[in-house]
Amino acid sequence: MARPHEKLADALDSLRHLQQEGRRVFQSGELSPTNRRRLLSNGFLQKVIRGWLISASPTARAGDSTPWYVSFWEFCGKYCDERFQDKWHLSADQSLLLHAENSVVPRQVVVYAKNGANNTAKLPYGSSLYDLKEAAFPPPTALVLRDNLRLFTPSAALTRVSEGFFSRYPVEAQIILSGLKDPTDILQYLLDEGRSVVAGRLIAAFRHVDRTDVADEIAATMKTAGYDVRENNPFTEPATLNSRPIGTPAIVLRIQAFWKASRKCVIKAFPTPPGVPKDPRRYLQAIDDIYSTDAYHSLSIEGYSVNPELIERVRSGDWDPDNHDEDRQNRNALAARGYWQAFQAVRGSVIQILDGKDSGSIIRNAHRDWYRELFQPCVAAGLIKPSALAGYRNEAVYLRVSRYVPPRWEAVRDAMPALFDLLEEEPEASVRAVLGHWLFGYIHPYPDGNGRMARFVMNAMLAAGGYPWTVIRVEDRAQYLEALDRASIDGNLQPFATFIAKRVHAPRIQVA
Repeated sequence: MARPHEKLADALDSLRHLQQEGRRVFQSGELSPTNRRRLLSNGFLQKVIRGWLISASPTARAGDSTPWYVSFWEFCGKYCDERFQDKWHLSADQSLLLHAENSVVPRQVVVYAKNGANNTAKLPYGSSLYDLKEAAFPPPTALVLRDNLRLFTPSAALTRVSEGFFSRYPVEAQIILSGLKDPTDILQYLLDEGRSVVAGRLIAAFRHVDRTDVADEIAATMKTAGYDVRENNPFTEPATLNSRPIGTPAIVLRIQAFWKASRKCVIKAFPTPPGVPKDPRRYLQAIDDIYSTDAYHSLSIEGYSVNPELIERVRSGDWDPDNHDEDRQNRNALAARGYWQAFQAVRGSVIQILDGKDSGSIIRNAHRDWYRELFQPCVAAGLIKPSALAGYRNEAVYLRVSRYVPPRWEAVRDAMPALFDLLEEEPEASVRAVLGHWLFGYIHPYPDGNGRMARFVMNAMLAAGGYPWTVIRVEDRAQYLEALDRASIDGNLQPFATFIAKRVHAPRIQVA
């Protein structure tokens, strides 16, 4: 008779077959009742609603929403395909948000379906899916399939969103308007459906983002067709995107808009920068003196269990993974050693910054070195594959218990050069520090270590203005992550800018 662990292994093997090609969402009938019960009871699966399951991890803490947020959009696509076949689509609002690389998981997603029942399906962690019956289904040319989600095309969605969309989501609206290559598709919808009011709104909206070519084309065509169009600007705030090259990736436009909209609140929160230190050696000594404190708090924020003794062992060279098996297998020690190596690399970058070199250019060229040093000990010990040092991620990543989902991995290659361009162009060290930290984490370019890397970026940029090396305390972790969430989910950087400014002014802290 098979033993319990052998039965669980058989159940895991059946799950492995289903998980091929990255699947995370399954219908209950795809697994035998026995295997399903074993996988649920051991934490490898979680129930969504009756008949639907998602992959999970036995190590997930109680109340951890990460497996659900990881699976949210895949569930929506598969659930709707099962219920409505191909006769469904997301709302125009949600379509534009996804086209504009807004990846926040909504509290409720609205699905329009030919056979909708006007029913709300309650989903985990306060989310829900509302299926709305739609009698007049849009033509196939108005829809596009993206990541197994049926969305309106940008042109079709622009003609269907309400005026309020432009004030609720100004960044996303500007991204879509700025990126549109040609008004032909929009005009087809406006003319065929006789939408003169919508035409007036879109003409003014295109003028708002300096797309006068598109605005004039729509106005002239509507006039020729006999429509009396009155322009009405739906935006309530000044534009944050102007005169961008057509075809600029949405993620790049998004980062640029965030930067322009947020820099003033950072400048307001920070005092005048002290300026590049006149005595670089003294400044570097202060960095050396704060290393133990910084390492303790930064690693503890990420969930590592470190103490002053371990940090000092690493610093002094007593940590010896080549000859001591315990050191080689100690995850916390490996993380501490990687942090020490990366810290020294960052210190070397700070030396160049204090010497007057451009801080943005320094970080553009050095950040990959920092990352390699951060994880070299784990690679050497065989805990992670050597390919982890190759560079930016090539898969999705998710943040624990946050509705914010970092950009698709394909967008990272466009996002990172755009971030460094902004860092190089920005004159204020405080803005480079705060926005550099937030947007590095927002993009999340690496599979792991993004929080530590973001704090390194912040401190290198603070050095350029003569601000002190600043430690984010582990006891402030909840407030810190909440402020980051407010920036990434709501686009409100004020709490994070204020939080960092207070930490810059805080007295020197010690290891707990």
